[in-house]
Amino acid sequence: MSAALSDKLKELLDSPVFVNIATIQPDGSPQVSPVWAKRDGDDVLISTTVDRRKEKNLRRDPRVTVVVQPFDAPYSYAEIRGTATLTTEGGQELIDELALKYTGKPYAEFNPDSANDAARVVVRITPRKVVGRV
Repeated sequence: MSAALSDKLKELLDSPVFVNIATIQPDGSPQVSPVWAKRDGDDVLISTTVDRRKEKNLRRDPRVTVVVQPFDAPYSYAEIRGTATLTTEGGQELIDELALKYTGKPYAEFNPDSANDAARVVVRITPRKVVGRV
């Protein structure tokens, strides 16, 4: 059963707020990465590549946590616990959209080395539970 995001959390995710995504390593330890994100309804979308640790972790174990914490209100946060699904479909479009949201530039202009990236992956996180103060 999925959980709904509050209107305030949706508004925050629609802004260029950085989020941290936590995945589970093969040995059971956590792995955390700061990432760009966007919202699609109540789902959270992030972009990665097929060769990254978080992508490998999520293919093995789709359980994930996303922490949203605005830089200007550090005691206000939300933890979104959920399940991830991965696809390469729309991967390049998502990273281009996120780059414009966060930097105001196309991804290739923001990251000139992006031509050497592995295939882009869309990670769709469906919330199971939301806790926190947002």
